[in-house]
Amino acid sequence: MEKRAAYRDETYWARPIPGFGDPAARIVVLGLAPAAHGANRTGRVFTGDRSGDWLFRAMHRAGLANQPDSVGADDGLELTDAWVTAAVKCAPPANKPTTAERDACAPYLVEEFELLTDARVVVCLGAFGYQAATSHFGVRPRPKFGHGVEVPVAGGPTLVCSFHPSQQNTFTKRLTEPMLDAVFSRAVELAG
Repeated sequence: MEKRAAYRDETYWARPIPGFGDPAARIVVLGLAPAAHGANRTGRVFTGDRSGDWLFRAMHRAGLANQPDSVGADDGLELTDAWVTAAVKCAPPANKPTTAERDACAPYLVEEFELLTDARVVVCLGAFGYQAATSHFGVRPRPKFGHGVEVPVAGGPTLVCSFHPSQQNTFTKRLTEPMLDAVFSRAVELAG
């Protein structure tokens, strides 16, 4: 990946970021890609950026995280019954992952799901995360993405869709904290 000029002196730019959490997780949170100055900087997905602030507050309220925030990989955050990952493992240029990048990272997602044998629910953050999940689980035809949409996978987990907690969605109130809380409450209920 080519470094953008604004970040050419940063040592953390474009390194791959793995998923993290409870290896016995029944709930997997699937996002798009690491944020350039969030996960790419901290080394942990959804950590150190505003999307992560929203995500971890909601996960904390749902009883899936021991604290409501995460600023660095060594900040004490622990997930219970949850695993957080991204479809694309490196920060994409212009913060827009491409289908080609998703497909190139698909083998890593396959490995993650092979290890997460207890997964019963996948919370898909955004249409891109949903597309990665439906592709991975072979969902055909793919129901239309929408906040709160649930898609049971034959022999697999239930996909629960949420608008991504990006600033574009949170600042415009397309996604509110009660909406995100409802998704995680439902995920916990389905994971039973």
